[in-house]
Amino acid sequence: MNWSEVCSRYPSRFVLVEALEAMSSNHMRTIEEMTVVEVYNIPLQAWEGYKRHHKENPEREFYVFHTSKRQIKVIEEYLRVRYSAD
Repeated sequence: MNWSEVCSRYPSRFVLVEALEAMSSNHMRTIEEMTVVEVYNIPLQAWEGYKRHHKENPEREFYVFHTSKRQIKVIEEYLRVRYSAD
């Protein structure tokens, strides 16, 4: 399902989605196909659901969005780790 279908099916709700097809370009992640995992009214519950699903399946790509947004944006940020070996 695409984002407009999610918004139509779950108006004014927080949704936990899994990206099924996505691509990256210029530090932006575009989710072309997604599935709704859970639906919430309360944002804190949505983030708890995200943490639970991510912990159980860290290899899968989960996001929380509110369906009032016409478009979704996912900005990729990379963590740089520096260390020194003595």
